[in-house]
Amino acid sequence: MTRPRRSALFMPASNARAIEKARGLDCDVVILDLEDAVSPDQKVAAREQAVAAVREGGFGRRELVVRVNGPDSGWGADDLAALAGAAPDAVLLPKVSSEDTLRAARAPLGAGPALWAMIETCRGIVDLAGIVAAAAETGLAALVLGPNDLAKEMRCRPGIDRAPLLPAMSQLVLCARMAGIAALDGVCNAIDDPARVEAECRQGLAWGFDGKTLIHPSQIAPANAVFSPGEDEIAWARAIVDAFDDPANAGKGAIRVGGKMVELLHRDDARRTLAIAAAVAG
Repeated sequence: MTRPRRSALFMPASNARAIEKARGLDCDVVILDLEDAVSPDQKVAAREQAVAAVREGGFGRRELVVRVNGPDSGWGADDLAALAGAAPDAVLLPKVSSEDTLRAARAPLGAGPALWAMIETCRGIVDLAGIVAAAAETGLAALVLGPNDLAKEMRCRPGIDRAPLLPAMSQLVLCARMAGIAALDGVCNAIDDPARVEAECRQGLAWGFDGKTLIHPSQIAPANAVFSPGEDEIAWARAIVDAFDDPANAGKGAIRVGGKMVELLHRDDARRTLAIAAAVAG
């Protein structure tokens, strides 16, 4: 099943009102956060609220993900143990720097939720090929760029164009595609600048990301708009699929559609576009 992940909104699991609000927002993914958005004195309460929210459900079509604390934090092991019986759609692991982190998380979770990996360290970028090589074994389903922590560790200063991070962004998308898993762009810190949010979304789309992680509900609309196939894109995709489905073109690897040469790889991409459009519409 093709699931749209245009907008993945972080919500602090320590805030019961935020969790309830998330059930009615137009995002594709809700990420209940136990890590950065939660102060140390609220970690245990946030964990309990996240588990209760997962069990209660009510998130509809939204994919429900819980970001746990890191294994060295003092809370991470208990987070994983608590989620083992709660069964969210996925567990997001922070600062994944090697496949060993995936294996260590898979053991307490059992065969339940998928794993998502935050890639936000220099080693994580350098060792991405090894991390995604363990995707099938560990149930890794998505890579998520963590631009703030990565920029801090790199000591770089990304501007509006995010130029220092572009090589890392490209590497993340390449490795996600190599493994056949999702790739989500990192958050935009600008809450009151919708134009900048839209610009980052368009940049992420151009770079090959499936969607973007968000930190405020106001960022959902631009993310959904940018990462949704447009009418012209849908029409072109349908034309390609219909042309290849025509019995007259059976067995052909390349055909002419609308004055352009298209190949089977274009048909496959067109089918994905139509599947995303259908999922968004449905």
